[in-house]
Amino acid sequence: MHPNVAKVVAAARERGLEIETFHFPDGTKTAADAAAAIGVEVGQIVKSLIFGVDGKIVLAYVSGANQLAEKKLAVAAGGTKCARVDADAVREATGFPIGGVPPFGHATELPVFIDPDLLQYDEVWAAAGTWNDVFRIAPADLVAASGGTVTDLRKD
Repeated sequence: MHPNVAKVVAAARERGLEIETFHFPDGTKTAADAAAAIGVEVGQIVKSLIFGVDGKIVLAYVSGANQLAEKKLAVAAGGTKCARVDADAVREATGFPIGGVPPFGHATELPVFIDPDLLQYDEVWAAAGTWNDVFRIAPADLVAASGGTVTDLRKD
């Protein structure tokens, strides 16, 4: 087991969750790749998107079927300007690479905002610390374990 995956499994246990991780050698870096590999709808894939809102790092969990509305994320985070951050900032804030950021177990505590479209499914699939590892989780557990705020983030 990759050390990042072990960290995610341990973080889940700390939150009272037992997760089973799945490894896909061809990768699950994009929502479409992950959905195809797992055999689920693209909407069931949790995209972990890291942005800076007025210079503060925030995390958004968006359904794989949706695009993020940066303006909505900025408002949800209490700011005005929202911008992507680079791979180094993502790794520094979360401890994980882009494409592998899980819902919990981050290096720093971050404000989390969750797309309500994820809540329509019985289970969703999130990254488990690498581009190749994922796990399933009930949307209610995703919200509780991440400490996230459910809010409209979808680009219209």
